[in-house]
Amino acid sequence: MTARARLTAPADFGLAVQQARLEAGLSQAELAERLQLSQSAVSEIESGKTTIYLRRLFDLMHELGIELSASWEQRADESTGPR
Repeated sequence: MTARARLTAPADFGLAVQQARLEAGLSQAELAERLQLSQSAVSEIESGKTTIYLRRLFDLMHELGIELSASWEQRADESTGPR
């Protein structure tokens, strides 16, 4: 099954990242190591912490009528929490 989310703000992006990470069975630390980031950077992304670049990107998309969505494969085990 594929999960989908409409992304209209940095917080939406962060939630999609978090849900996809959980579906992949990864901790923040594991994902951070794979990406060569700190665990706190992954945490900030997932919490929707806004950067100037990300906020401007969403402002640009809104102004031009661009919709952004994310999709990821869900595991058969639905025990990772609410959707």
